[in-house]
Amino acid sequence: MKRKIIIAGGSGALGASLIDAWKNHDVEIVVLTRKKVPAQEGRVRYITWDARSLGSWQQAIEGSDVVINLVGKSVNCRYTEANKREIIRSRVDATHVLGTAIAQATAPPSLWINAGSVAIFGNTRASIKTEASTDFGEGFSSGVCKRWESVFWDADTPFTRQVVLRMGMVLQRKGGVLKPFVKLVRFGLGGSIGTGGQYISWLHEADFVRVVEWVIENPAVQGILHACSPFPVSNHVFMRTIRQELRVPFGLPNPAWSTKIGAWLIGTESELVLSGRRVVSRLLKKEQFEFKFPEIVTAFRNLAL
Repeated sequence: MKRKIIIAGGSGALGASLIDAWKNHDVEIVVLTRKKVPAQEGRVRYITWDARSLGSWQQAIEGSDVVINLVGKSVNCRYTEANKREIIRSRVDATHVLGTAIAQATAPPSLWINAGSVAIFGNTRASIKTEASTDFGEGFSSGVCKRWESVFWDADTPFTRQVVLRMGMVLQRKGGVLKPFVKLVRFGLGGSIGTGGQYISWLHEADFVRVVEWVIENPAVQGILHACSPFPVSNHVFMRTIRQELRVPFGLPNPAWSTKIGAWLIGTESELVLSGRRVVSRLLKKEQFEFKFPEIVTAFRNLAL
């Protein structure tokens, strides 16, 4: 049976991974976007919305099978008060209005997947977090995630299965979050960042797509799901593996003080690399989900850094 899948925020990097995987299959893809794009590209239809107000885009929700919400301003920015407000607003408003549209639909979707983040746990250090963990972190990033999830669960959608994908760093072939790390290594600055002991929870883009597909195909899955490789790695291992794949023999370390200065100079936050998250999925392990790229070295090799 042909599925109709709505991807809110689908014109971003994660949406592109899903569209690339599905565009040649018997799937009707509708992207809700704030960008100015053609109304149709191949089998993909684009509908403009503001990600905060109800409108004519609601018609696309009717009779759909799956709604996937990936909306959210990038956290790769300086945490000014204005940027903080937009980071929160973009996530909360889009989630709230989608929940309202689904609640009002005559023929609501059977599944709603909402993006989330492992940042909800703050800096976990060596502690491992699973879906059963409730000892969330403090501070801005964790607070955003908690508010984001709260709005999602407050939605009154009794006929729609709900799943939050708490995602680690999604590694993509076209650069994305990997770009700055690769640049550091190429410039000879690819040593450990900070102490190097902080953990990185990550996922290859192909496994991101496969996790989403697995959720769609398994109606018993609901609630929280961690979309992360079963093998998070320390920043030290992460940087060393990039150097090995790029055949760069050395990399100067980046202590915390210089990382903070560098982050300020390029307009981002040092917290994004100095805080660590050691997060895995107990559910995917229990269900024997097979990752295509569970190890960081095979993931980097496939991505052809």
